[in-house]
Amino acid sequence: MIAQRVNLGNDSYEIIIDAMATFGRRIADACQPKGQIAVVADAAAYGFHGEAMAGALRAAGLSHALLALPPGEHNKTIDGLGTVYRFFAEAGLRRDGLVIAFGGGVIGDLAGFAAATWMRGVPYVQVPTTLLAQVDAGVGGKTAVNLPEGKNLVGAFYQPKLVLIDTTALDTLAPRDFRCGMAEVIKYGAIFSRKLFESLAVPPGRDRWPGIVAECCRYKADVVGRDEKESGERKLLNFGHTLGHAIEKLGGYERHTHGEAVSAGMVIAAQIGEKLGLTRAGCAVALRHTLSANGLPCDSPYKPSDLLACAEMDKKSGVGGIAFVLLRDIGTAFTHVLDMPALRELL
Repeated sequence: MIAQRVNLGNDSYEIIIDAMATFGRRIADACQPKGQIAVVADAAAYGFHGEAMAGALRAAGLSHALLALPPGEHNKTIDGLGTVYRFFAEAGLRRDGLVIAFGGGVIGDLAGFAAATWMRGVPYVQVPTTLLAQVDAGVGGKTAVNLPEGKNLVGAFYQPKLVLIDTTALDTLAPRDFRCGMAEVIKYGAIFSRKLFESLAVPPGRDRWPGIVAECCRYKADVVGRDEKESGERKLLNFGHTLGHAIEKLGGYERHTHGEAVSAGMVIAAQIGEKLGLTRAGCAVALRHTLSANGLPCDSPYKPSDLLACAEMDKKSGVGGIAFVLLRDIGTAFTHVLDMPALRELL
């Protein structure tokens, strides 16, 4: 068992890496739900691991209702949110109950935002089953749904009561989904740890997964503890995401996974930083090497003008321009505001 605490005063919680069989007891101890438990799950993940999760809840004396949604970003919409709300109503979910988000980043974002807004807030637990969600999306309390105009435009900061991770769930991930998560792992190395980054030049074997997940969760927990609402340091976690979100949107949220889009976005950001003389020369090449070694794309297939149009709708854009995350070197990052004419020229 590996534990990491997210220190947020009254909203503090534990990230625990352990066997799924322990999860029911941990939920009962940490959350003490008195009412209905509503599980919102990715149907594919639940097909592989649902019985283990349900068995853990039963063993702890916790009954639950289940909504299993088909995989895909198309669920993370206002319509998808309505589906979850109706499930909550039919299940009889009250403020003394609990929501469990069981799946990847889509389910975590969707179920988390539904929990944040159902009856003005009910507690929820994250049980991330994908690498991307275990190292990033499942930790930190960002919840949201997409609009046609852009990704994650409707959302809230709403912290879970507990994050429970079983890294053996990664055994059942499709290779493409695992690579998607590796983009976020490489991101952590690029912005926080040269040692981690350099260790990823060869794709990690299964024996390294618990340690890698724990290290990324430690970085995320430390940053969130200092900057919960993304007013400063937490913005660094968006490295590659401004143009990554644009790539996702231009692909209709189906052509590219989140990790694939962020992978290309990180390379472009490194190229921009080098062009401005703010990033050490060679960082973009180093990123290309490590991302390519892990089967990830390094280029955008879209026109700069289209990327720019999407970036203008990004949450990080403002009157003065867009707050871009750039590297000083591998392992060190900072934010730099680029106005639209400058970004247009650089792209």
